[in-house]
Amino acid sequence: MKHYETFVFDSYSYTPETGEIRLRYTLDDDIAFTEVLEVPRGTYGKTREELESALFSLHLAGGASYYKTCCPKKIDIRSGTLSREQATFWDSVYENGLGEFFFENKIDFRNLINFPSSPVSQFPNPPSKSSTGKTLIPIGGGKDSLVTIEMLRKDERKHLTLLRMGSHPLIDECVSVTGLPCITIKRKLPRKLFEMNEQGALNGHVPITAYLSALCVFIAKLIGFDEIAMSNEKSANEGNVEYLGKEINHQWSKSAEFETMFATYIKNCVDPDLKYFSALRQMTELEIAGEFAKLPQYFHCTTSCNRNWKIAGEKHDERWCGTCPKCTFVFALMAAHLKKDAVLKIFEKNIFEDTSTIPLFKQLLGLEGFKPFECVGTPEETAKAFGMIADRGEFDDTPVMQMYRESQ
Repeated sequence: MKHYETFVFDSYSYTPETGEIRLRYTLDDDIAFTEVLEVPRGTYGKTREELESALFSLHLAGGASYYKTCCPKKIDIRSGTLSREQATFWDSVYENGLGEFFFENKIDFRNLINFPSSPVSQFPNPPSKSSTGKTLIPIGGGKDSLVTIEMLRKDERKHLTLLRMGSHPLIDECVSVTGLPCITIKRKLPRKLFEMNEQGALNGHVPITAYLSALCVFIAKLIGFDEIAMSNEKSANEGNVEYLGKEINHQWSKSAEFETMFATYIKNCVDPDLKYFSALRQMTELEIAGEFAKLPQYFHCTTSCNRNWKIAGEKHDERWCGTCPKCTFVFALMAAHLKKDAVLKIFEKNIFEDTSTIPLFKQLLGLEGFKPFECVGTPEETAKAFGMIADRGEFDDTPVMQMYRESQ
C-alpha cells in the first residue's frame, strides 16, 4: 500500500438544526475520511463558541481510527491549535491508546507521534456555569454500567441520563429496565476506511473509551450536564504485555492514568466545572460482579460479549458466544457469586464444560502466556473467583474446574 507522509486533522463542522457533526481527516490531502455523527438536534441555548473546544477535542480523539491506517510520521492540525501541554496530552493518548495496535503490527512507536503545538491554544477556558444536578452515564449493555447506574441512583440529588452509541436491541432491553432517559448517538464511519483495510491498510485496536469520553464531553456541554460518570474499574490499570520498554494495556483509556489526565484536560481546556470520573474506580472486576449479582432485574438482558458490537464481519445471534475472553471471564465471575442454576440461566450454556475454552482460562489465570487483549480482570482476580467456585463445588465435574484443581 502507498506510504503517506502526513496525517491531517483537516476540519470539523456542526449543524445544530440537523444534529450532524462531520469530522474530516486526510492523508497527504490525497485520501480523505469523513466521519459523520448524529447528536440531538437544537442549540439548547448554547453558542457555537461555548461548544468549540469540545468539538475540537472530539475531532482529535476521533482521528486515531484513521491515523492507524499507515501511521504517518508527521501530524498536521488545521482545525485548531494546541498548547505544548495539550499536545503532550494527545501524544500520550495516541501512543498509549494505540499500544496494542503497535504491538500486534510490530511497529516501533518510539518518537513516532508528535502533535504540533503553538505558544497559546486556540480555544480559551470558558467561564463556569451554574449547576444542573445532571449526570451523564454511558451504557454499553454490560454489567459495569448497570452497577454504576444503581449505585448513583441511590443519591436522590442526581438526575441520571444514559448515553449509548448506536441503537442495538440488546442495549434497548437494558435501557428499558433502568427506566431512565437515554440519548442515542449514531456514528457512521467512512466507506473509505473499510476499503483501505481490504487493500492492506494497518488495522487494530483503538482507544474507543477516549473517543467515547470526548463525545460525552460534547454532549455534556451541549445539553448541560454537571458530570460524566464512567464505569471503569481498578482492574483496568494493569497492562497485558511489555513491548519496546513500555507496558501495553488494552484498557489504557479505561485506566486511572487516562482518567486523571483527561479530567485535567477537560478542566483546563474545555470546562472547569465539568466533572469526569469513574464510579467504579476503587472496585475490582470481582467486586463489581458481586454488586451485579444483587441486581437480578438485569440478568436476562445484560451481555459483555464483544462479538455483539462488531462493526464489520460475522455477527451472531446469541447474547453470549461462550468462547471469547469476555464470556469466559464473566462466566467465572458470575459463577463465583451466583448459584449454578442462575449462572446457566444467564449464559444459556455451561462454559466450564467446553474444553476449547481451557487455553483461554489458563491465560486468564496467568498459567500460560499473557492476559488476553480484552477488557478482563487480573489473573489474581480470576484465581480468587476460581477459589470461590471451588469452595462451593457446584462446577467440580467440569473440565475447566478439573484443569484449575490440577494447576493448584
